[in-house]
Amino acid sequence: MAEREKVPKRISQTVLNSLKGGVVPRIGLPYITVGRKSEIEALLRDVEIISEGGASFRFIVGRYGSGKTFLLQTIRNYVMDKGFIVADADLSPERRLQGTRGQGLATYRELIVNLSTKTKPEGGALTLILDRWISAVQSETLTESGLLPGDPALSKETEKKIYAVTSAVSELVHGFEFAKLLAQYYRAYIEGDDETKAKVVKWFRGEYATKSEAKEALGVNIIISDDDWYDYLKLFAAFFRLAGYAGMLILVDELVNIFKIPNSITRQYNYEKMLTMYNDTLQGKAKYLGIIMCATPQALEDKRRGIYSYEALRSRLSEGRFSKPGSRDLLAPVIRLDPLTGEEMLVLCEKLANMHEGLYGYESTLKTSDLVTFVKIEFGRVGADENVTPREVIRDFIELLDIIYQNPGKGVEELLRSDSFKFAESEAVSNEAEGEFTEFTI
Repeated sequence: MAEREKVPKRISQTVLNSLKGGVVPRIGLPYITVGRKSEIEALLRDVEIISEGGASFRFIVGRYGSGKTFLLQTIRNYVMDKGFIVADADLSPERRLQGTRGQGLATYRELIVNLSTKTKPEGGALTLILDRWISAVQSETLTESGLLPGDPALSKETEKKIYAVTSAVSELVHGFEFAKLLAQYYRAYIEGDDETKAKVVKWFRGEYATKSEAKEALGVNIIISDDDWYDYLKLFAAFFRLAGYAGMLILVDELVNIFKIPNSITRQYNYEKMLTMYNDTLQGKAKYLGIIMCATPQALEDKRRGIYSYEALRSRLSEGRFSKPGSRDLLAPVIRLDPLTGEEMLVLCEKLANMHEGLYGYESTLKTSDLVTFVKIEFGRVGADENVTPREVIRDFIELLDIIYQNPGKGVEELLRSDSFKFAESEAVSNEAEGEFTEFTI
């Protein structure tokens, strides 16, 4: 067994409970990250480009449980440490890129509600971002001017810096109203007017239903709608950069919910919106903005309902003739996740076993040979190359760890040779005898 890495119990419990429940934890990922080195490096190159004023758009494609969400969360945590703001949302029947009943706006609202920074990684960071921006400008002005707090001249100098930012934003599409509201927020902040601040934040969240309602509350005759919500994400990306952040990363999961839309015209409208976002980032119309979307192979490749049913996207995203498993082009817009190898899964099991042992404070009886046997059995199942995913293997393994912990007298060998594993084991042995199973290098 590998030497145990000390993991805080709070993180261990969150990680193990999340993985056993089939979901990806938002914390503790560095302790269990295995494989995906090339994919992570490719995405981090995009992050550098974004921080320098560029933009990027990537699709991560893999089967259910193959690690798409895990990869997203790994990148999410990394970029927040680098000063990025992250917004993430899962699509659903109520949240799409475009819809006749406000489903696109619902996605925008979800993204804004989930705005996260390093100091507020759980989301809901919009008010914090705005307040810190104003506070930082005040501190910077105080340092540069040499004026004393309370001096009227200091307020004027601060306002100049605030309006320099709002003026830069106002030059973008829909930027005039956006800048006007930023200025209103600043004045409300200075005056301690929490009610006006709340109204401005409500507008930024896209929660005003009518223009008349927004005009009455804030004096602006425009609201964020299902048609133009993406333009406001570009505005936010520009503003966040001016406010001192490195850029903005948008993560959209569960594209399969667009694939599932029964109406073909509605699907096409969603793919058209996707094309607009894709073209914007690649043509330089967006700055300091990265977008990553996750899909299953079917949601991407199905030529009747998938993304490839929209010819303009298919022609841009289709793989070339030279890309194949083991030698993927990771500079292409689509990153396809190949299955984790047996060796990578073994390392992951070792990490989880050590984490479990540390959390519950017991001496594990698992040996490396037991882990090898477990992974061989899992990978030796009939159709494992097509049907077994990291999610399933991890859930099985954590269940095994829990049983061993709760039943100290039950031997590992006994569990691995139980009826539940008997058929799978025979298949594994059979495959190994035929040379189909790659031998582990420990």
